[in-house]
Amino acid sequence: MSTSPMVLEPAAAVAPAVRGRARGTLLVLAAMLLVALNLRTSITSVGSLLTEVREGLQLSGLMAGVVTTMPTIAFAFFGAFTPVLVRRFSAPRVLVAAMVALVAGQALRVATGSAAVFVITSALALSGIAIGNVLMPMLVKQHFPERTGLVTGAYSVSMSIGATIGAAATVPIAHAFGSWRAGLGVWAILALAAIPLWLPAALRHRAASRATAVPGAETIARVRPGATRLGWAMAIFFGAQSLSGYAAMGWLPTLFRDAGFSPENAGLLLGILSVVGVPMGLIMPSLTARLPNLHGLILALAGLMIVAYLGMMLAPRAGAYLWVVVLSVGQSAFPLALTVLGLRARTAEGTVALSAFAQSIGYLFAALGPLLVGYFYGLTGAWTVPMLFLVAVALLQATAGLAIARPRFIEDE
Repeated sequence: MSTSPMVLEPAAAVAPAVRGRARGTLLVLAAMLLVALNLRTSITSVGSLLTEVREGLQLSGLMAGVVTTMPTIAFAFFGAFTPVLVRRFSAPRVLVAAMVALVAGQALRVATGSAAVFVITSALALSGIAIGNVLMPMLVKQHFPERTGLVTGAYSVSMSIGATIGAAATVPIAHAFGSWRAGLGVWAILALAAIPLWLPAALRHRAASRATAVPGAETIARVRPGATRLGWAMAIFFGAQSLSGYAAMGWLPTLFRDAGFSPENAGLLLGILSVVGVPMGLIMPSLTARLPNLHGLILALAGLMIVAYLGMMLAPRAGAYLWVVVLSVGQSAFPLALTVLGLRARTAEGTVALSAFAQSIGYLFAALGPLLVGYFYGLTGAWTVPMLFLVAVALLQATAGLAIARPRFIEDE
């Protein structure tokens, strides 16, 4: 009889704690998804209004080219410094600073009449995105080590939704307010909303010294992905799939217009590419996390991309819708890559080191994609050589992918 209270009291005490942890976990997940929602809107919104921005700021063709190539360059440059920041400060503090940079950059660039200031403030916004790109796999590893695939899929889908919203809603907002500045500036509000969710955690971590800023800081200093085969394989895989993605976004509408589609239908085909990618962004990370070996999956995705590129080269009009769907499934190598960043490190600190290296080198490589496709297209006046170039990139992606397919850890190399 006397044992009953002894059983009930611990249960009563544990239940609120469990509920509290569950609420905390959901809050962290919501905060991560809101950050992810902001990691592409600033980019796709500019693309939607580039003509109006060029006219409003009198941008030269060269400056417009700088604006369109800045994202990949900024991701490469600023992403490389993220491990240095994490060694000095906690991840929540770094993330809050990144979101502040994103808000400030987006707000300031619509308040200027100077083309140079617009470029500089855009770079400020992109620096925040670059840091967020690198931190997300680390945060997944820290907070959801047993649900890497599911959470990576969720934030990958959130990124895709943000990109789609930025592309689709920017022009109507600009028209509603009668200014391209409103169309671009409104996204600063969305970025601002992410800051309060991370601010309490940031304020709890106010360490000032490098040695005590983050538990495991020594691990970050010790891990050198650039000196490992795994690090370079991950960078090449990430870069190859990103190159293909940026090339497709930049040039597929032109390819389909050359094949006889109207501008509206060519845009619709690009939209299908994005729409199909949303469910794949949720499915692929979970599948990646469950498979003990990724050889078959990596080869299958590269094979689908090759089939799509050859189809676009040989029958761009007759099979256009099929090729776009096949290519979109193949390009789910992107959420696979994000998941593998977390799976190939033992610790959150190793994850951020690998993520920074792979994304910095990878995005630098990816910046060549639209430029080289455009060069080959201009040189030949046809799509055969550009498509064969993308086939070669898919083969490179498959080769690098085989080197990251089996379970191994960056800390061990």
